[in-house]
Amino acid sequence: MIINKKILAIIPARGGSKGIPRKNLVELGGKPLIVHTIEQAKRSKYINRLILSSDDEDIIKVAQEAGCEVPFIRPSDLATDKASTIDVVLHAIEALPEFDYVVILQTTSPFRSVNDIDECIEKCISGNVYSCVSVTVAEKSPYWMYTLDKDERMSSLMGDITFTRRQDIPKSYALNGAVYVLKSDDIKENVSLITSETIAHVMPVERSLDIDTKFDLKIARAMVEIRVNEL
Repeated sequence: MIINKKILAIIPARGGSKGIPRKNLVELGGKPLIVHTIEQAKRSKYINRLILSSDDEDIIKVAQEAGCEVPFIRPSDLATDKASTIDVVLHAIEALPEFDYVVILQTTSPFRSVNDIDECIEKCISGNVYSCVSVTVAEKSPYWMYTLDKDERMSSLMGDITFTRRQDIPKSYALNGAVYVLKSDDIKENVSLITSETIAHVMPVERSLDIDTKFDLKIARAMVEIRVNEL
């Protein structure tokens, strides 16, 4: 426990996935993808309780075998691709209301470290902010991005603000989906992961891969193989 705060970690993992069928259970480094996140969360020095929110029997079985609690089955209306992460969190804290902070750990970020988890928790609590979320430096700057109209004419995404030299462009940061820490009492009011009272935890690109497509999975497996060969 940190500063007498009780912390609940939630792993959201529904059964349906379009980009990669059965994504949460695909093999990575000799174990199901979801197990990587469970093992990271169990090493945290601050998390008091780790639970899974899922509608899928197979995912539930694998999670339980890896030591993750499953105190409820996620309702079917929260297991569609239209259900938001916040809706899933609100359902969880309604069932388990005794926690001060909630940590959301998505299964698609297998390369986060336990230090990333604990540092997000520390920042959120010590800063007394609504949430702390993990980010990484954006690979492509929005200052060099464009929208296209129906005739494929280009318009700068950032309007009249332009830069001609890469070294002059301000750093931009993108959510990497690895860690979200939120104040439980304030979630119902804000109904959002990010507000003006959110701070960032910056992670390097090598720990920020978010597995969403089959190509991402190929990259993740290559990263695992490289790490094994370097040992």
